[in-house]
Amino acid sequence: MTPPPAAGPTDDVDVLVIGAGPAGLTAATYLARFRRRVLVADGGAPRACWIPVSHNLPGFPQGISGEAIVRRMTEQALEFDALIEPGRVEALERDGEGFRAQLNGREVRARAVLLATGVIDHHPDLPGVERAIERALVRICPICDGYEAIDKAVAIIGRDDGGVREAAFLRTYSDRVTLIHVGPAEALTEEDELRRMGVELIRAPIDNVSLEGDRVTALSWGGTFRIFDLVYSALGTAPNAELARALDARTGENGCMIVDARQATSVPGLYAAGDVVRGLNQIAVAGAEAAIAATAIHNVLREADGWTVA
Repeated sequence: MTPPPAAGPTDDVDVLVIGAGPAGLTAATYLARFRRRVLVADGGAPRACWIPVSHNLPGFPQGISGEAIVRRMTEQALEFDALIEPGRVEALERDGEGFRAQLNGREVRARAVLLATGVIDHHPDLPGVERAIERALVRICPICDGYEAIDKAVAIIGRDDGGVREAAFLRTYSDRVTLIHVGPAEALTEEDELRRMGVELIRAPIDNVSLEGDRVTALSWGGTFRIFDLVYSALGTAPNAELARALDARTGENGCMIVDARQATSVPGLYAAGDVVRGLNQIAVAGAEAAIAATAIHNVLREADGWTVA
């Protein structure tokens, strides 16, 4: 039996990958190398592009920017003839044993779908916050770059006990950690834990922020003037799972996708990988989940076509 041809310019594909971040691009490379017809819907710059320099991605001891990671992964997927098309999938529904999606005003049919749609960060309401994130003055992932906070003055902006948990994590690196609680007073229930850890607590809205040089200056609570080396946002994220919810796919309390060991959702033929899946939001994890999902999809399609599953 002849293997299926590589992807071509058609609206009928084996696999539709929704999202062109590290998870989606990893899956595209695997599927293309499996000689599957794969189309990636690229909804725009992924969350990974916010990363100024990543030092915890295996293989890059000197660090690499998120933009460079995405660029390299895109080039790799294209090298093996994956199709990457700019545009957002506006609707997704079942079509017999497969799926039908609306992309750029037309219908795309796919035998399987991989959601790699990621999450949206709840950024603090600070002037110039996007530029501050690019300069690594405001950070969103202490797991990624907490090491760079060693012995620095660190502020965490939180609105619930999530800020306490982030403060506890960052105390690994510095004894100068301050939690600025901007949410309702009743949302912070672990103030005793902050005192135990030696974390300063400030309950006040931030009404003025200056991003100058290599530090963040905040003027907010009763005229108090403070300077921090780094500011972390602990305001959480929202998963981009609307397409999955429209199919009644199972999600957790935080809205992220629930998948099995092969990254399959509760909807047959629908898989998910990366930050949209509940778990550890890391590029290395996203790539691993995507590899698992792509291999599972390929083997399921092989079995459906009468091939022996490896």
